Amino acid sequence: MTSSATTLREDIHAYLARHQEKELLRFLTCGSVDDGKSTLIGRLLHDTKMIYEDQLAAIRKDSVKHGTTGGQIDLALLTDGLKAEREQGITIDVAYRYFSTDKRKFIIADTPGHEQYTRNMATGASTCQLAIILVDARHGVLAQTRRHSFICSLLGIAHLVVAINKMDMVEFAEERFNKIKAEYAEFAGKLDIRDVHFIPISALHGDNVVERSTRMPWYKGGALLNHLETVHIAADRNLTDLRFPVQLVLRPNLDFRGFSGGIASGAMRCGDPIMVLPSGRRSRIKSIVTRDGELKEAQCPMAVSVTLADEVDISRGDMLVHPENQPHFGHDFTAHVVWLSERPLDLAASYLVKQTTRTVAGDISLLAGIDINTLTEKPLETLHLN
Repeated sequence: MTSSATTLREDIHAYLARHQEKELLRFLTCGSVDDGKSTLIGRLLHDTKMIYEDQLAAIRKDSVKHGTTGGQIDLALLTDGLKAEREQGITIDVAYRYFSTDKRKFIIADTPGHEQYTRNMATGASTCQLAIILVDARHGVLAQTRRHSFICSLLGIAHLVVAINKMDMVEFAEERFNKIKAEYAEFAGKLDIRDVHFIPISALHGDNVVERSTRMPWYKGGALLNHLETVHIAADRNLTDLRFPVQLVLRPNLDFRGFSGGIASGAMRCGDPIMVLPSGRRSRIKSIVTRDGELKEAQCPMAVSVTLADEVDISRGDMLVHPENQPHFGHDFTAHVVWLSERPLDLAASYLVKQTTRTVAGDISLLAGIDINTLTEKPLETLHLN
């Protein structure tokens, strides 16, 4: 191997190592239909140079047939991949896109705005740390804006960015931005979300998306990408309560018996005492193994395999916890529910409740519904989709 080839190989390995070490942020775009969610993602990818030339050429071609931006390239087509989506000019399914900058890696979930596809939005939001709520500057806060915001709150998303879009359609007026900001802030005060950030943007033209806009000098904050790169998410992780559901028992040979899974919360170290639930048996962590070798400690959301100091009967669906920090046990609990089925709730039927990989039959009693506009409780006889 020549010296130049060796150097190139080392450079590639160094780049991949740096990329692997970057912090990952999962976020979604949501809000009412036609507020510009897909266009925003397309703009982010386009302006960060994350669209290949052949993809760009295909989008230009499709823009002639399916585009909604006149003679301009329709960047929304980058994520609206289904035939029905392009024909109707809407998002139906959840589309995922990946990109990275020098500071972070990102996984984006582009979720639908139509009310009938709310369950797809909830699915996309379930793994995200941050939500971008798009609001059309012409229309302000709508019912679906509130619904999506409430679902984000229920799913524990700690960070919201309210991107007030289409500012070019209201002549980049500061007064319009402030009015929508005040209206949303009043509503968001009732949500369990501590971090809400407001940014005026034009996804179509790129204002305040990747670079700060010169057409809104009254806005003193940074562009959207800057916020995505710098928002602090490390403190969102629960590193206290160890919950390690076993997904797989590994036995490649007689000398190794490990238990694999993702650390749902908490942290573990070699030598830590552990308890196996539901059996209650105890042992200590002998080793923590990954594909890159052994570790002395690991924390959520890492995927690892652990070996124990004792021969303990453990199977898929069991959970490892610290003995002094166990989850609550009970036969009933109260919860908020997002109903995803097209079939309404049948109060006379039993439903399967899933915890890790285990299921148990349970009955449901309705206490109240939530008025999506006021977030107050209201009488409810059953649950329907949306």
